[in-house]
Amino acid sequence: MRTIVIFLLALVGTFLIDQNLKEIFVAGYQKVGHYISLELHYNKGVAFSMLSFLGSYLKWLQLFFVSGIIIYLFASDMIKKYPFVLGLLVGGALGNLYDRFTREGVVDYIYWHRWFSYPVFNYADIMVFVSIVTLIWFMVIEEKRKR
Repeated sequence: MRTIVIFLLALVGTFLIDQNLKEIFVAGYQKVGHYISLELHYNKGVAFSMLSFLGSYLKWLQLFFVSGIIIYLFASDMIKKYPFVLGLLVGGALGNLYDRFTREGVVDYIYWHRWFSYPVFNYADIMVFVSIVTLIWFMVIEEKRKR
């Protein structure tokens, strides 16, 4: 029960922070900098705008994918081992999925543009990235301990 509470708190916290930050940019906030600009972009694809050609079908594909991940997490013992990290992962995924159903696309707003032009991203993307890197790190450590 404790792990489910940790998972849900991380998930809901990530989702709420993500949606509130996005609302600031949808409302018109913008800050242009020399290296990083904070400005509104709608991403109709996934990472690096891939699969944008799928149009409105992409949200259903992503819903299927995220639902499968959630089912897997509860069916396996991973949620018991890594409830906080998985809450961040699912919260970020649901934040971007929510955008697909309620806006023109995923709301992105962090734009790195010094020396090279990096894709625009958001808080949910950061949480997904951090959680995946952390999971891989934990799994590597766990595998080393088994030896």
